Amino acid sequence: MLSSENVPSTASPVEAGRLPLITDLTREQLAQWCIDHGSSSYRADQIRRWIFTKRVNDFDEMHDISKKFRELLKENFRLFSTTIVKQQTAKDRTEKLLLELEDGHHVECVLMREPKRNTVCISTQVGCAMGCVFCASGLLGLTRNLSMGEILEQILRLDRVIDEDERISNIVVMGIGEPLANLSALIPALDTLNHKGGMGIGARKITVSTVGLPVKIRELADVNKSYILAVSLHAPNDVLRDQIVPTNNKIGIQKILDATDYYYVTTGRRVTFEYILLSGVNDSPAHARELAGLLKHRNAHVNLIPANGVEETGYQNPTTADVDRFFMTLAKGGVNVTVRKRKGDDIDAACGQLRLNREKEKEMVQIQ
Repeated sequence: MLSSENVPSTASPVEAGRLPLITDLTREQLAQWCIDHGSSSYRADQIRRWIFTKRVNDFDEMHDISKKFRELLKENFRLFSTTIVKQQTAKDRTEKLLLELEDGHHVECVLMREPKRNTVCISTQVGCAMGCVFCASGLLGLTRNLSMGEILEQILRLDRVIDEDERISNIVVMGIGEPLANLSALIPALDTLNHKGGMGIGARKITVSTVGLPVKIRELADVNKSYILAVSLHAPNDVLRDQIVPTNNKIGIQKILDATDYYYVTTGRRVTFEYILLSGVNDSPAHARELAGLLKHRNAHVNLIPANGVEETGYQNPTTADVDRFFMTLAKGGVNVTVRKRKGDDIDAACGQLRLNREKEKEMVQIQ
C-alpha cells in the first residue's frame, strides 16, 4: 500500500522522436536556450508573451520573431501535446475539457464563469493515490504525475476556447490528483502563472488543494507565495476520517492542523478547510459541533461542499435542510463558513467523472 507521503513522482514520459514541450521550460531555462542558440534572453519573454497572453496556437503566429528563429523553435519544441477529445458546456456556461495526453491517458480541466471572475480548475496527476471514498478521480488509481507543461497546457487550452474578451482571473488546483504529491512540477507551473511575464495571476487568486500531507504543506509554506491553501478535511475526528480519506490513518488530523498552523504563521494566509457533505455519513449536527471545536480558535474558513453524487461511489447528496443545519451549527459555533455553489451539474461535473466515463468507453470497445 502506498504511504500517504510517498507517492510516485514519475514525470510525463518522453517518447522517442517526440519534441519536448516548450512550456516544460521555466523562463530562466528558455532564456538560456535562446542565448545558446544565438539570441538574447529577451527573446524568451517575447515567446512567453505569445504563449500566455496572445493565445497563439502555432510558432508561426509569433510575428515579431524572425522566421529563421521561428523555424528553430519548431525544430526543437512543441507548443501543445494534448488533444481535446471532449468539450462540454453546461447551462450555467461552465466548460469542461477532457484532454488526451500523448501517452493516451486523460485528464480534465474546468472553466467556471461568474459575473466578476473566470476560475479554472486544473489537474496535477493522471489518477490519484489518495483513495477518498467519494471521489471519481481515484477509482482507477494513480498512473503518473503531470509535467509542468502538461499542467500549464490545461489552462492554455481553456484560455483558447473562451471568448476573445474573456480572461482567466483565478486558478484552483483541485482537479484530478493530489497537488502536493507533485510539487516539483506544480511550483514552477504556479510561478509561471503568477509571473507578469506569464499570465500575471496574483498569488492570492491561486488556490492549492490537498488531502492533507503535513510535510508537503510545510514545503509549500516555505515557498512563501501567499497562495490560498485548501485542506480537504471532510471529517471532524480520525475514526470517521480514516473511513472517508484512507491516507489519514498514517497521518491523523492533529498533524494536519499543526502543518496548517505553520502555513498560516509563515504566509499570513488564512487556511480554508474543505468539507464535503455526504448524506448520513458526516453531515449531522453532532459532526458540525465537533468540527467547530477543532477550528473555532483558528483563523480558518470552512467551505461546505454538498456531495456531487457519482454512481460508482454509492454516496448520496445531502438534503438542502441538512446542509442548512450544518451551516448554522458551524456559524453558531464561531466558525467562518460558506457553502460552495455547485457548478456544471449537467455535464459530469464531479471531479474525474468525465475521465472515468472515457475509460469505461475504452473498456467497452476492447470487450467488443
